[in-house]
Amino acid sequence: MKSIIVNVVPEETRMAILEENELMELSVERNLHDHIVGNIYKGRIQNVLPGMQAAFVDIGYEKNAFLYIGDGLPKDAVKSISKNETFHVGQNVLIQIVKDAIGTKGPRATTHLTLPGRYVVLMPTVDYIGISRRIEETDERERLKAVAEKICPSGMGMIVRTVAQGKSEEVLEKDIHYLANLWQSITARSRVSGALTLLYRDADLVIRIVRDYLSSDVEELIIDHQESYQRVCDLLQTTPELLEKVKLYTGREGVFKHYSINEEIEKMGKREVELKSGGSIVIDKTEALTVIDVNTGKFVGKTNLSDTVFQTNIEAAEEITKQIRLRDIGGIIIVDFIDMETEEQKQTILNVLEEKVKKDRTKTNIVDITSLGLVEMTRKKSRKSFEGMLYSTCPYCEGRGRVKSPETVSINISRGLRRIHKKKNASHAYLIQVHPQVAESLLETDILTRLKIELGCTIKIEALASLHPEVYSILQLDEL
Repeated sequence: MKSIIVNVVPEETRMAILEENELMELSVERNLHDHIVGNIYKGRIQNVLPGMQAAFVDIGYEKNAFLYIGDGLPKDAVKSISKNETFHVGQNVLIQIVKDAIGTKGPRATTHLTLPGRYVVLMPTVDYIGISRRIEETDERERLKAVAEKICPSGMGMIVRTVAQGKSEEVLEKDIHYLANLWQSITARSRVSGALTLLYRDADLVIRIVRDYLSSDVEELIIDHQESYQRVCDLLQTTPELLEKVKLYTGREGVFKHYSINEEIEKMGKREVELKSGGSIVIDKTEALTVIDVNTGKFVGKTNLSDTVFQTNIEAAEEITKQIRLRDIGGIIIVDFIDMETEEQKQTILNVLEEKVKKDRTKTNIVDITSLGLVEMTRKKSRKSFEGMLYSTCPYCEGRGRVKSPETVSINISRGLRRIHKKKNASHAYLIQVHPQVAESLLETDILTRLKIELGCTIKIEALASLHPEVYSILQLDEL
């Protein structure tokens, strides 16, 4: 059973996908943040990177968009790009954002625009026909390709989406007709608009749920907001088989609490995820990649070490694919499974991973197992993850995940005190203000005793809970 639960409040919209009553995917859209993925802008090129067919484009956003000509296209379509297409500073270009700004990096853009519909995606700048890889039946793929070639506007391209499987030519033609008209209105507006203009805004999360997630395998779409519920119903008037799946939640407690989703959201902030067997996986993110480590933990098995390791790895593989999808982890992912003895066991783990990632709408590739026994994966990343919105960098450790130990700070204080005492205006009494943990460390060790004897001065410690654990102050006094 697959359900979509939607919680709407004035500040944000949240969507949760439950499979067999288990949370598998989470998306959020906040009104205070600009969600620009999918938006089309008329921008102005500010800087060109020679030899890379890349540029930085001003779109009126706080950071310039990075533009590379091959972005946003299937590999086959990239081959059809003119090698002579170049950029120059001051040039106005139509671009579409394909990736949100993350950290210090600005948004990523492409000149090869796409307009997504319910059943097809129109590519007005590329002559290319594609069929979703999730449609596996050969006859159906050939039928849809023939329909696509017939209805696709001249000089344009299109991709047939998974939900188009089994749909008639008439249904697909209606979708492509709407998108072609939308493209005409966008180009007309671009001709009369200046640079730094938003020409097209992608649909909000409520509409994207219907467009991208509501399919025949979804049993119910539950929404707790009357206006949003009505918008969805109006959108599905011509699709009664989907309309009957939409339900309005009117319970007294929050819809996320009712379906026990809030508890799962809280767990998303933890590094360590416990497995049912007693083992665990640990997830760590770096600038370059995400590393996932598998541990047996409390699981000791029933037969032998090899079997215990293999069973832990199987369970971990299933949980890892769930966590990657739930936390929306993108980019390079390295998984350190527990060392296995046979090639057959390693291949089984790869098969489990490949089977589980098929349920993920975001393109995920299982590359291989390295000679060190590490599994390499890649996953496409476009929007800022829910975890990225839910948490911010710790003001104490500044994202390091740790602070200097009290002993380290104590030694730094001793160095600072010696430096101050060497000056001509050195005092005979000092007040050192520190965090309580550092104060405890100073009092428990012989650092203060040595300093008093070495410098011939009086030293008093004052513990202030308001101080950062790494911060201290040394005050010179006439006397204590």
